[in-house]
Amino acid sequence: MDKQQEFVLRTLEERDIRFVRLWFTDVLGTLKSVAIAPAELEGAFTEGIGFDGSAIEGFTRVQESDMLAKPDPATFQVLPWRDTEDGPGTARMFCDITMPDGTPSWADPRHVLRRALGKAADAGFTFYTHPEIEFFLLKGQPAPGEKPVPVDSAGYFDLTPHGVSQDFRRDAITMLERMGISVEFSHHEVAPGQQEIDLRYADALSTADNILTTRHVIKEVALTQGVYATFMPKPFSDQPGSGMHTHLSLFEGDQNAFYDPSDPLHLSKVAKHFIAGLLKHAPEITAVTNQWVNSYKRLVSGGEAPPYVCWGSNNRSAMVRVPMYKPKKSGSTRIEVRSPDSATNPYLCFAVLLAAGLKGVEEGYELPPGAEDDVWTLTDQERRALGIAPLPGSLAEAISVMESSELVAETLGEHVFDFFLRNKRAEWNAYRAEVTPFELGRYLPIL
Repeated sequence: MDKQQEFVLRTLEERDIRFVRLWFTDVLGTLKSVAIAPAELEGAFTEGIGFDGSAIEGFTRVQESDMLAKPDPATFQVLPWRDTEDGPGTARMFCDITMPDGTPSWADPRHVLRRALGKAADAGFTFYTHPEIEFFLLKGQPAPGEKPVPVDSAGYFDLTPHGVSQDFRRDAITMLERMGISVEFSHHEVAPGQQEIDLRYADALSTADNILTTRHVIKEVALTQGVYATFMPKPFSDQPGSGMHTHLSLFEGDQNAFYDPSDPLHLSKVAKHFIAGLLKHAPEITAVTNQWVNSYKRLVSGGEAPPYVCWGSNNRSAMVRVPMYKPKKSGSTRIEVRSPDSATNPYLCFAVLLAAGLKGVEEGYELPPGAEDDVWTLTDQERRALGIAPLPGSLAEAISVMESSELVAETLGEHVFDFFLRNKRAEWNAYRAEVTPFELGRYLPIL
């Protein structure tokens, strides 16, 4: 037994933890959990906990359903909202999913990211990410067909006396920090009821785990305060959607591989090739970074989201933005990808972003000129003249491009790739058959 496992077992006894929740996600990023008693944990570390993989979206077929969840002791944390003086505490760990023979499951999104990170490590790189998680707080969960109502009418960076939003953010951040998840910023976003919580940068696997934990904590805290939190990309037609702008960097040991002091933007050749890879492969990875029908309601021009494939220095209308360099802080040199939304599966999202960027590095892709204008305000003709192409405009377009992508197929693996496409085609077909309130309101009175 290694030291991390020993620490977990000792902490369970010292903190009187009676329930241990083992967390993992299905292919779409839905959080799953099974609770075990502390007495079972030592066996779980060595042998895993068996479950029916055929009951999980995208895992296995019925005839090969036995799978194992093996807890990762490095992810152990006590759940603060369950750690009270009134009763025994509860802890959680993320799991790696394996087959009965101990080999990693190709259906496990965490394993998909591990494979991508392993490829980066073989090239000498460590991949760091820093997400800005946007979401909405609503006055209760809307009933089917009922319009959502935001908890406030505040706007960007607004501070209101006795505001629900600021009290909520304080409590949510307190919970996260008690779990060892560092928060860098938090504030009210542009739309009424819209919030943003930015996690401090970390290696991509830890960050993906932290995103899932953050989404769960936010929903838990919201329920205790009588409000409802949603990560739906675009719940309001007339307001900006919720994105997950993500800052990316590669390190070689302790050195930032994106930093070059002689470049005007302080970007190295590695950084420029990485950006070029993101741009070249953006259309084919969009179905993963923006995986829901509703995601494409956010990716429209002028909605605080980037519907076009371009990059720019400190240009927030671009898909890839290069933030301003901080003097004497080479480690802070990074790029920001603004297309993903906060409802993505972070394991798959980070895996395809890394794969696209590394492909640019491996092949030496040439970086096109940066966009200096507000891309949202340009005409289609002006964008075409500048060589700026659009991202897919719908889930149907995104999966059509993705299905012919060797890069995405290789990154996700055949199993996840095939399931993801089947699932998303079914979602699009169900959406396409639905008669919407827009159609009823516009056509029923006149046709």
